Amino acid sequence: MRFTLVSALALPVLAAAHGPAGVKHHVRDGTSTSSTTTSSSSSIASASASGSSASSAASSASPQSNTSGSASAAPSASMGTITFSLSSTNPTAVPFSSITFGAPTQTTHAMTTTYTAGSQPSNIPQAPPIPNWASLSPKNYPALDKTPPLDSDEVKQWIEEVKNSGVTIPDFAPTNLGGCSNNTAAAKDSSRCWWTCGGCERDYDVTTCPTKNSWGLTYDDGPSPYTTDLLAYLDQQDIKGTFFAVGSRVISRPALVQAEYLQGHQIAVHTWSHPYMTTKSNEEIIAELGWTKKVIQDVLGVTPIYWRAPYGDIDDRVRAIGMAMNLYPVMWTRLSATQTFDTLDYDLASGMANPVQVLNSWDAIMNNSTKIDTGFIVLEHDLFQQTVDIAVGYILPEALAHQPKYNITPVTTCLGMPMSNSYLETNDNSTNKLPALVLGGAVTTDSDPSGSSSPGGNSASGGSNESGTSGAIAVKSSIVTAAISVMAGAVAFLL
Repeated sequence: MRFTLVSALALPVLAAAHGPAGVKHHVRDGTSTSSTTTSSSSSIASASASGSSASSAASSASPQSNTSGSASAAPSASMGTITFSLSSTNPTAVPFSSITFGAPTQTTHAMTTTYTAGSQPSNIPQAPPIPNWASLSPKNYPALDKTPPLDSDEVKQWIEEVKNSGVTIPDFAPTNLGGCSNNTAAAKDSSRCWWTCGGCERDYDVTTCPTKNSWGLTYDDGPSPYTTDLLAYLDQQDIKGTFFAVGSRVISRPALVQAEYLQGHQIAVHTWSHPYMTTKSNEEIIAELGWTKKVIQDVLGVTPIYWRAPYGDIDDRVRAIGMAMNLYPVMWTRLSATQTFDTLDYDLASGMANPVQVLNSWDAIMNNSTKIDTGFIVLEHDLFQQTVDIAVGYILPEALAHQPKYNITPVTTCLGMPMSNSYLETNDNSTNKLPALVLGGAVTTDSDPSGSSSPGGNSASGGSNESGTSGAIAVKSSIVTAAISVMAGAVAFLL
């Protein structure tokens, strides 16, 4: 569905925002990932040149059973070799040759269902009615895909609220762009607990699902013109997930965000402009999170209490600010500094990865899921046609065929909680302690926030130490890795 609220430049700008100054520094940039080694992606451009025009992977809206892998999906030799046998693919799957950098632009599809103001999600009966998105004016929000200015009344208020939250914000200087190798002192500072450089976690970080074979399904960076195809497939298979929405995309496609929410999916915060959060000042972090919370509340009538840092770029300073703003951090499962549950799907659009590499990464994730005692959370994206194509054509069908069967749910559900605990207005504060309280802060709500558990089921001490984290919280990893790579380019899309 096309909306007239923003210009057609919105999506390309966000694509560039994923690699400011041509640099990435997140966990994917380690020396290896959860995927097995495949051939270099340097030949992707030539492989995609032979790709034929293809319809969207979810262009057929009628339910169809999954089938075994088809010959038409076979990769070209230059892509490398799939290291496992596909158990199932979508009958309408786009061929590998069209899931690459420079792939033919596919037709986007309008939403199959639109919702009127006053509608409510069936899975959160106590939720307030959704507002009329058409009454929202983009001029009342910051410029798209830029860190919001700090002089607005809204940001000034949020800054004061953080100051008065009772949460201690660590006095770390922002990091530099360029990753771990350009921030050697910060990377070695274990007290910073910088997830990017070593995978350090705090007990309140959501990184796994407690129950084995539970998969917390997540998609970042949308909604995009291709999200409708993903929603159609998820609805066809009766799957619900969590969408970490970028604020600039929410005001660009408010009706689509409402559709995600009313169809039973969880909506969570992914910042306003998708920056590397550890490079931002305290005030800039507050502005990024505050405006995203506000626009989601303006569109849905509810305010998320979960967020994901772009690129997984989070340390204790960023964590504390998020927690002071009542946002629990959600990452993705990480077994070590170099083994993460990252599909690498984001790199398809830039040519830094090809479908074979992504599927081999997914196979490694499935294999690793059998070796851990918990469930897991995987990093995927709904920003590009390639990421949606690989998801609905191959990853999700393969996951549905997995034995033992995966229980695929939104993050809140995989944590053993009702979907109502996803939002400030509907959260049961007696069973899901609000984030600011976990770090010893104070929160004023309509109900008594007397709960004593963090979202992962860990007991929270309520006290805070000098670093602004609970005294009971321990560093789970102190491995430091160097990580820096150059973006191969950004892909422009028409809205």
